[in-house]
Amino acid sequence: MKYLIPALPLISGFILDSVIGDPYNIPHPIRLIGRLIAGLEKAVRRRFKNLRLGGALLALTVIAVSTALPLALLFVCYRVNIVLGAVAESVLCCYMLAARCLCRESMKVCRAAESGDIEEARRAVSMIVGRDTAVLDRDGIIRAAVETVAENTSDGVTAPLFYMGLGGAVGAFFYKSVNTMDSMIGYKNEKYADIGWFAAKLDDVLNFIPSRLTALLMAAAAPVLGLDRRGALRIWRRDRRKHASPNSAQTESACAGALHVRLAGDAWYFGKLHKKPYIGDDDRPIESGDIRRANRLMYGASVMMLVIAAALRCVILGGLI
Repeated sequence: MKYLIPALPLISGFILDSVIGDPYNIPHPIRLIGRLIAGLEKAVRRRFKNLRLGGALLALTVIAVSTALPLALLFVCYRVNIVLGAVAESVLCCYMLAARCLCRESMKVCRAAESGDIEEARRAVSMIVGRDTAVLDRDGIIRAAVETVAENTSDGVTAPLFYMGLGGAVGAFFYKSVNTMDSMIGYKNEKYADIGWFAAKLDDVLNFIPSRLTALLMAAAAPVLGLDRRGALRIWRRDRRKHASPNSAQTESACAGALHVRLAGDAWYFGKLHKKPYIGDDDRPIESGDIRRANRLMYGASVMMLVIAAALRCVILGGLI
């Protein structure tokens, strides 16, 4: 039984996130990391002519601060009492996961679409996607919500779990600091191409294994949830590279195949149309219930990743207890 102790903060953190999610009324570590990134970006733009070099220093600074603070906190807590340390690490693990938040926000889109309130559905989906939503019809709104759940299954849940397995809460903070930088400054446009280059490349590296593993876990979870495992694997093999990012289409393609719907395609960003290939087959019209199915698939894959992460943590730390 003692060899299971290293996994307890991961398991309890996952349960906490699944039950209560992120509290909106207290400071969240990710928002604090975001403020650090924004402040350092301004400083780098003022002081560096070589923005790639400045961006690399920005990224290394953010990573150092984002991992050193939770490491110091947990060191003190565990030195005081192992129970206090485990409780603190459980809370930090909870903060690094977004399953409940992702499900809650996407289901707002689902319920609005089902009630026929398209404007409310459009407003709700605008809170969780980066594209322009004013041009989306009902199917486009639902499709955007399904895509967001599919893509963020990895970024928001299974990848943090994977790095928790390797390094506990500190490992998750390391991953989320890079992932947050990528979401803020990792754009491939004139403004961010140089300053965000290092963060974007590092995010690609860190997500390489988790995104592919998550796609396979989605396929494994599909038959348990009444979805199509073979379809998930077939579309994943065929369409997993149909994205500018080497990782984003991994989970989108598995989800599209499991649900038998077509995702992606052209999208508007900041008033400009971006041509994108479709992912999946147009076997049937997409429907609001697909948001529910995508969330079930997210949780199914997440539970499986939790088991893997817990096993990793037990193997890595079990011999030290």
